[in-house]
Amino acid sequence: MEASLKEQDSLPQVALMAELMTVLTEYLSPEQLEQVEQAFQTASKAHAGQYRLSGEDYICHPVSVALILSEMKMDADCIMAAIMHDVLEDTDVTFDELESRFNKDVASLIDAVSKLTKINFKSRKEAQAENMRKMFLAMAKDLRVIIIKLADRLHNMRTIGVMKPATRRRIAKETLDIYAPIAHRLGMHVYRLELEDLSFEAMFPRRKEIISNSIKKVRGNRKEIVDKVEVVINNRFEESKVPAIIGGREKNLYSVYRKMKRQGIAFNEVFDVYAFRVIVDTVEQCYQALGILHSLYKPVPGKFKDYIALPKSNGYQSLHTVLVGPFGIPIELQIRTLEMDQLAESGIAAHWLYKTDGVTNEAQIQAHEWLKTLLETQKISDDSFEFIDNLKIDLFPKEIFVFSPKGKIVKLAKGSTAVDFAFAVHTDIGMVCAGAKINRQMEPLHTVLRNGQTVEIITSDFAVCNPNWLNFVVTNKARNAIRSHLKEFKERDAIALGGQLLNEELKEAGTNFEGIDKSVLDDFLNEQQLGSLDALLMDLGFGNRMPLLVARRLISPEGTDESAVNIGKGRQFSAALNINGAEDTLIHLASCCRPIFGDKIIGFFSPGKGIVVHRVHCKNTREYKRKHQNWLNVQWAKNIESEFSTDIRLELKDGRGVLAEIASTLSSYDCNIENINMARHSPASSSDIFTITVRDRKHLARVMRRMRTIPAVLKISRVRN
Repeated sequence: MEASLKEQDSLPQVALMAELMTVLTEYLSPEQLEQVEQAFQTASKAHAGQYRLSGEDYICHPVSVALILSEMKMDADCIMAAIMHDVLEDTDVTFDELESRFNKDVASLIDAVSKLTKINFKSRKEAQAENMRKMFLAMAKDLRVIIIKLADRLHNMRTIGVMKPATRRRIAKETLDIYAPIAHRLGMHVYRLELEDLSFEAMFPRRKEIISNSIKKVRGNRKEIVDKVEVVINNRFEESKVPAIIGGREKNLYSVYRKMKRQGIAFNEVFDVYAFRVIVDTVEQCYQALGILHSLYKPVPGKFKDYIALPKSNGYQSLHTVLVGPFGIPIELQIRTLEMDQLAESGIAAHWLYKTDGVTNEAQIQAHEWLKTLLETQKISDDSFEFIDNLKIDLFPKEIFVFSPKGKIVKLAKGSTAVDFAFAVHTDIGMVCAGAKINRQMEPLHTVLRNGQTVEIITSDFAVCNPNWLNFVVTNKARNAIRSHLKEFKERDAIALGGQLLNEELKEAGTNFEGIDKSVLDDFLNEQQLGSLDALLMDLGFGNRMPLLVARRLISPEGTDESAVNIGKGRQFSAALNINGAEDTLIHLASCCRPIFGDKIIGFFSPGKGIVVHRVHCKNTREYKRKHQNWLNVQWAKNIESEFSTDIRLELKDGRGVLAEIASTLSSYDCNIENINMARHSPASSSDIFTITVRDRKHLARVMRRMRTIPAVLKISRVRN
C-alpha cells in the first residue's frame, strides 16, 4: 500500500498539480484553491485512459497550461477553465454539467476555447480559418479566451518534438503566422518571444543551432565590454541621484535570424544582439534618464523612439534609443517605469486580478478596441478566408502618427493614404471624401502619408465611394467599409436588373409583375426557401436563376416544376434587355471580342456575376451555346452617348515617324489609343494590335478607311477575338 502511494506521488500529473497549487497559494483564497482542486479531479477523471504522443497521461497538458497562466497570476475561473479546456471536445462531459458543478463563466470559457469538431469542412485550411474566426468572436466576449489559447499553444510548442517533422513545420508556421503576432498585438512580450524561438527551432533546427552557437561566441568576446558599459551606466545614475535598475538583455534567436534575412546580412554584422533596459520610478525620470544616457554616449541619429508619449497599438510604452558605445559598438537601450515593464512583459494579462476593482490596463483597453474593429470586419466578410486575410494584415502593423487640422493625433498603419485617414476619422467622412490637403497643400487621395503630417479631408455631397480606392488603401477599416459599400451597391443593382429581366419575360407572356397574385408569389418564395422578393430578384440579377423559368412558374403555379422545364437547344429568352454601353457592376462588355454600339450582340448569364455581352460572331458564343442554356437576347439602347474600346490589327512598314502619323490620324478622328501590342514579323514590317476608343461601328468604319490611305499601312482589320 505504501509503495502504491509513493508511486502515485511520483506521477508527473501529481507533481505538476502540486507545483501549480504552490504558485496559486500565493494569491488565491482557500475556497478558490478548493475549486481548482475540484477542477483537476473532474478533468483527471474525464481524461482517464487518454495519452499524449509522448506517452504521458493527457491530464499533464492542461495542468501545464494552467501552470503557465498561474505565473501571470490569472484569476481562479481562468485557471479552472485551463485545467478543463479539452473536456468538452475530447470527453463525455457536457456544458450543463460544467455549469452546474462550477459556474457559467468557467463553462463558457471552456466552450469558447474548445476546437471546432462538429462541423464538416471541405478542407483542413477551411477548418483552421473558421476555428480562428470563432476564437476571435469568443475573445470579444472575454479576453481570457485568447490568454488560455496562447498558453495552450505555448505548451504544445514546448512538447512538439515528439511529432513528425512535417507536422512540426506546419504547426510552427501557423504559430509564427497567427499566434505569435496575436501575442505581440496584445502586448504579451514573454509569450511572443518563446513562441517565436520554439517555432524557429521546429522549422529550421540547423539554422537555430548555428545562430545559438554564434551568440555564445559573441557573448564570450563581448562580455568584458558589456560588463564595462553596465558599470559605467550604473555609476552615472548614482552620481545623478536618479534611482534606476539597469539590466542587460539578449535578443531572442528568431529576432536575430529575421534581421539577418530581412537585411541580407551575415551574423557578424548584427551589432544589437545585446541591449540594456533601464527601469525608473516615474515618467519624468524616464526622460531624465534619457538625458543622462545621451550625455554619457553619443546617440545614433534617427534611432530615438518615444513610445511613452505615443504608445504602440498594443499599449506598449517605453523610450528607445541607440548609443555609440566603446569601440564604436552600438548599444540599444529601453527606458521605462516598473509598471510599463510589467505591461510590456505580460500585456493584457498584467494586473488581471485588479480588473474587477475598476482598474483596466492600457493593453486591455487597446485589445478591446482592436477586437471591436475585428467584429465589424467579420460581419461583412463573405467567408472565413477573407476574415483571416484581414486579420493577418492587422497583425503586422507598422505605425505612423499624423495630425488632424485641430491637432488630434491619428494612429495609422505604415503606408496609409489620405483615404485611410478619412475612414480613420469617421466612416461617413471616408464615404464622401473628395480631396485632401496635406500640410496645407492639395494632394491626390492616393498620397502615402508620413509621420507628423497634418491632414485635412475635403468632403462633398456629390462624392461617392470609389472602387479604385481598394487598389491603394491599407487599413482594414477603410478596406472593409469600401467593400461593404460596393457589396450593397452591387446588391441594389442586382435587384433592379432582376426586376427588369423578370418583368420583360412577364410582358412577353401578356402580363406584368402587378398581375401576379401575391399568394402565388409567396408560395413560390417559400417553396424556393427565399426570404423575400428582393432575394429572388437578386438571384435573377446575379444570373443564379433564369428569368424565363421563374416567369413560367409564377404564371402557371400548378405547372411543371421550375427545375424540370427544358428550354431546348437554341431556345433564347424571349425578352430582350437594353444595353446602354456604360460599364456596369452586373452588365459587362466582353473583353475577348469588345462589342461596340451597332454590333449584333448576345448576352450570357455568368452565375454570381451578372450578364456578359458578346458580339454574336464571337467564337466564345459558340462555346456557350454548346455547353450552356443560360443565354438571352440583348439589344443596344437608343441614342447611346458612350465610348467603346475595340481592337484593330495594323500591318505596318518599318519607317521613321510611322507611329507618330498613326497617332495623329487617330487623334484627328476623336480616337484615344488605350494600348499597343507590338509583334514584329520581319525586319521590314510588323503586325501590331491597337486598342482604341470609338463611338460606334460607323465611327470605326470612317477611322479604318482613313487609316488605309496611310502609305505605311499595308493591311488593317478589326480583331474578332
